[in-house]
Amino acid sequence: MSETSTEILVVGGGLGGVAAALAAADSGRRVVLTEETDWIGGQLTSQAVPPDENPWIEMFGATASYRRLREGIRDHYRRAYPLRAEAAASRTLNPGAGRVSKLCHEPRVALAVLEEMIGPHRAAGRITVLLRHRPVAAHTDGGRVLAVDLRDEEGGTRTVRADYVLDATENGDLLPMTGTAHVTGAEARSEHGEPHAPETADPANLQGITYCFAVSHHEGEDHTIDRPEGYDFWRSYRPGFWPGPLLGFSAPDPRTLEPVERTFAPNPDVDPLAVDADQSADAGDKELWGFRRILARRMHRPGAFDSDITLANWPLNDYWLTPALEIDGLVGAADVRRAHEEARRLSLSVLYWLQTEAPRPDGGTGFPGLRPRPDVTGAEHGLAKAAYVRESRRIRAVTTVTEHDVSLDLLGPHGIVRRQDSVGIGSYRIDLHPSTGGDNYIDVPSVPFEIPLGALLPAQETNLLPAAKNIGTTHITNGCFRLHPVEWNIGEAAGRLAAFSLEHGTTPHAVRAKDDLLDRFTALLDRTGVERHWPEIRGY
Repeated sequence: MSETSTEILVVGGGLGGVAAALAAADSGRRVVLTEETDWIGGQLTSQAVPPDENPWIEMFGATASYRRLREGIRDHYRRAYPLRAEAAASRTLNPGAGRVSKLCHEPRVALAVLEEMIGPHRAAGRITVLLRHRPVAAHTDGGRVLAVDLRDEEGGTRTVRADYVLDATENGDLLPMTGTAHVTGAEARSEHGEPHAPETADPANLQGITYCFAVSHHEGEDHTIDRPEGYDFWRSYRPGFWPGPLLGFSAPDPRTLEPVERTFAPNPDVDPLAVDADQSADAGDKELWGFRRILARRMHRPGAFDSDITLANWPLNDYWLTPALEIDGLVGAADVRRAHEEARRLSLSVLYWLQTEAPRPDGGTGFPGLRPRPDVTGAEHGLAKAAYVRESRRIRAVTTVTEHDVSLDLLGPHGIVRRQDSVGIGSYRIDLHPSTGGDNYIDVPSVPFEIPLGALLPAQETNLLPAAKNIGTTHITNGCFRLHPVEWNIGEAAGRLAAFSLEHGTTPHAVRAKDDLLDRFTALLDRTGVERHWPEIRGY
């Protein structure tokens, strides 16, 4: 067993973790950043999910460092790819022309840009990155976390001691390890009075996970994979709230729950520069090939690519049969392993069904020319390296954000809850996918929101801070706080907060409680490009 010390330990290398490490290192602090896979970036890279963002993202609604990430991705394509002149000249280049986002792109490009962003700090010794390391235990004394034990893929253990520990894991893994009070699943309606909460609390009711996969299409070729184990089950499985078999193009509309037929037509002959990715006007999810397309062949010079590449993160491959999170007395480690294995098999079954049985626009069946792209995702069969995790453990916080703080129905068309202790902003619909408790989609309009510092503070004072989806939200409000720019903002604020507390010899809780410290901290966020309040906007 080896041991090392640092000022700030960030466990989890997803978007929140990277943003936290960058913010702390920018403040001159020494940081150790750990990641379970061999790719930093979380939902943007190892989970392969193009960014879900607010409709004003090109003008406002993100931190300056998140904007550098977005522009770095665009610049990578302009610099390295054979783009058409008009595509390269587009200020708002959308490389994949996907309809889900104004910036659909390949996961490896995001990885390259993130590595570029942390590169100077690694060279200076301010950031040390430990890939393929996962937390297995924590050492505590009272309310303080002294150190975290990390295990590498060979089974070796490394102990990292730190003044501050930030939990940026996808599942809030450090919360039970450190004894930090936390919540899982759905709270009862009586706890916060949320209209969309269930009558009875259900700690094991979590949104489904998804193993996304990437494919291209090559007419006349046969790339059919072996029939996956469990295919017969998934081929016949029909959820009680679904209009037909899960492996089919008919699924509920998330907003109305009415049955809607999806279409699937690879490589449409449409100019990708004509695609307007505006989720506020059109969800864009009815045409599956273009929904999360991450490379558009016609964005480039003729002959550069013989197919688009699209990313499957669809109603067909959401998995919700078993919670993918250990919960004391309810869900064990074996259950979680089974959930992940079944989720992988579901995605492979979707791919096999598309290749062999899916109805074609020409009246035939099957698209054998669908080619899995492990070169794009970095994992076998083109599956993402890690599951897309929508819902984590959440701290019991000084401030809990509830539906009353974000619901359009409750706040009205011009409502925004203004917060003195705001450390950032975000906006997205309350978007909950089908869950392990048997719920269908819960997808309702919300208003732009401010992220309260109190939601980053555990109820009991400690040197552990959440830096991802594990802040003080509820099962309902997690649905609009879990998206890419918000997770980045949370991590950035947590990294700055830890560094500020070290510099001023104070604690995060004192920063919020004392007006002079809060003023100095929020002024620091302002100077470093964190947007803390929304401008006057209409039309959401």
